[in-house]
Amino acid sequence: MKKTNAMRLLAAAKIPYKSILYQYDSENLDVAKIAEENGLPLAQIYKSLVLQGSNKQLLMALVPGDRQLDLKGLKKSLGIKQLELLPQAQLQAKTGYIRGGCSPLGLKQPIPIYMDQKALDLPLFAINAGKRGILLELSPLALKELLQIEVLPLSKA
Repeated sequence: MKKTNAMRLLAAAKIPYKSILYQYDSENLDVAKIAEENGLPLAQIYKSLVLQGSNKQLLMALVPGDRQLDLKGLKKSLGIKQLELLPQAQLQAKTGYIRGGCSPLGLKQPIPIYMDQKALDLPLFAINAGKRGILLELSPLALKELLQIEVLPLSKA
């Protein structure tokens, strides 16, 4: 398997990780389907959601696969009035990644990253490796420290 930029960044930082290859359907990139079909725990797979404010400022929210982003709560925590998901058509140009292959590691340009507080209850979690079909299992705390991620209550059932 060819290493992704995300894998190279973790290796350079000496952060241990495990690659998890999974099957996916490019027509249905639902994280629940990916977890079920590949025998992975949904609560440990974190979605990388890219959002933008009214000033076009980008940010990323890392949210457990079994929960939804609490957009209202995130806006309140950040003191932002307007925040929405980045349109899919802009994702690759702004981040360097495509839908279903977006990672907090190796973004085209640095943006603020926020992680749901539930991640710190886990010894390991999985994030996208920057390519569809590959997840990286690693310590949420190690990722938080490497990328200077702020931890907030980001999700709701």
